[in-house]
Parts: sequence; C-alpha cells; structure tokens
Amino acid sequence: MSRIVTVGAAQLGPIARAETRTQVVARLLALMRQAKAHGCDLVVYPELALTTFFPRWYFERQEEIDAFFERALPSAETQPLFDAARELGIGFYLGYAELTEEGGRTRRFNASILVDKSGRIVGKYRKVHLPGHAEHEPWRRFQHLEKRYFETGDLGFPVFRAFGGILGMCICNDRRWPETYRVMGLQGVEMVLVGYNTPVHNPPAPEHDALSHFHNELVMQAGAYQNGTWVVGVAKGGCEEGVDQIGNSVIVAPSGEIVAACTTLGDELAVARCDLDLTKSYKRTVFDFARHREPQAYGLIVERKGAVLPPE
Repeated sequence: MSRIVTVGAAQLGPIARAETRTQVVARLLALMRQAKAHGCDLVVYPELALTTFFPRWYFERQEEIDAFFERALPSAETQPLFDAARELGIGFYLGYAELTEEGGRTRRFNASILVDKSGRIVGKYRKVHLPGHAEHEPWRRFQHLEKRYFETGDLGFPVFRAFGGILGMCICNDRRWPETYRVMGLQGVEMVLVGYNTPVHNPPAPEHDALSHFHNELVMQAGAYQNGTWVVGVAKGGCEEGVDQIGNSVIVAPSGEIVAACTTLGDELAVARCDLDLTKSYKRTVFDFARHREPQAYGLIVERKGAVLPPE
C-alpha cells in the first residue's frame, strides 16, 4: 500500500523589515489555506520565515538583533498558525530565529520546527552549517552575518516519525553538504524538509551568481537520489530590502527528479503527492547501505577539524 503525503512548498516573496509578525503570519495562513484546498497534509515554509533576512545587516546593539528572535513558539503572534493547523488538519515546517535560556545562558539559533496535524510540535532542528562571516565587512553591498548572530546547531540531524513516515529537517546552507543528507539517510529518512534564503549575488564569489539556480537544484537532487529520499526545498524569492533572492522552490523525488516547482518570485504554492514508498526502490537496491556501503574501505582519517586526510 502506498503512503502518500501531499506536500505544499509554500514559497514567500520578500518580507520588508518593517513588516510585523502579525502581517507575515497572515501571509503564511493564506498559503496554509491554499495548501488545504489542494489536499495537502503538510506545508513547508522557508528559513527565517517570520521576518526579513536580518543577517544582511550589521547591528551593534544586541536588542536590535534580538527583536528578530522568537523566545517561545507558539507566541501570541504565531498562535494562529498552530490553531489553523489543528482546525484544518494540516502540519507545517517553519524556519525561525530561536532565542532560549539554556545552562544559565542566553543562546541563539537559526532553527526550524515540525508541527503535526494536531498543531503539536513534534520535532526541532538547529542549523549546523552556518555560512557567511562573523565580523562586519564594509566592502560588501550587504552582509551575511549568520556566524555572528547564531550559534552552530547542537541537535545534530535527527529524524522524526510523523505523517506516516520518517522525516528530517535542515536549513539553507546545510543543503549544500552531503553529510546533511547522509546522516539522515543512515537513519532511514524518507523526506527531508529544507527552508532557505539564498541571495542571487555571492559577494566573495560573484562568478557563481549565474549558477545559483543550477547549484540550488543540483545539491538537493543529488541528496535525494544518493539517499533515496524526497527533498522539499522552499525559499524566499524576489528583491527583499534591495537584495535579490533566488526563490527556485522545488520538490524532488527519490529518483532525483524535480516533480514540482514554483515559477514566480512571490508568495506561491507548489504541490506534489509524495509516495514515501517510492524511497524503497532506491534504499533496497542501488543505495542499500547495509549491503553496498563500505565506510571501512574509504581509507580516510580525520586529523583536525575541517581536514580529512589520508593515513600516513
């Protein structure tokens, strides 16, 4: 029997810095209702979906930075999302900036949650692969200060039993790293949800700009195929506070094929009926890790962080 999860990739257009949480949540709710009308079980929103992409600015005062963070979910402003999920019987993935008190100190993460059809949080993820830089670089037209504003995620890459399958989460730059998919793949993941905010222009490497869509699709298609999993990648698009974002939200099958995609740079929904049982064709044949994967033969040792070297 097939296990169908109908997914809505809920792309967002630009979010202005002046937009309130209430205004943004209204947009998210509109997309959620569209998704329900299309029979979706799950709607996936982008990274940092509740605000503009604030790491593009250098702030000196911590209170300015913290205004973009959520201290609890649900909050008064986001409670309508959870209420609507329960009333409509639809789950969601949401990227947000998390501020929490742990171990006697304040911690900040680029995070996401998975919410089931009852409006209950069933999973949390904190972004591991933080891109950008930690210090103000005035030569840039815009900043990318994730390394300054967030800690590296400390939850690893867990998977969650939900929606009749095994789901995992990652965020933006995580999608470019094969370890992201492989760690979840080794846990039997059947669908990876990823939100992102990716600018068209890469200040340190402008020669990559024309390849932004190609690279975006390439990494998710490869991750899907090599791990026999669905991948749902959902972006912000359009010109947000003077910065062009790629959009290019896609739903990728375990074959590596794109089966649904957004075609604009605004608020838009792309829908696909995803059969989780299609993952078996890959997990039990070409990518049967138990039978074919040979990590002991790779001949590599890790000598220091960031360097994988052959044994002497």
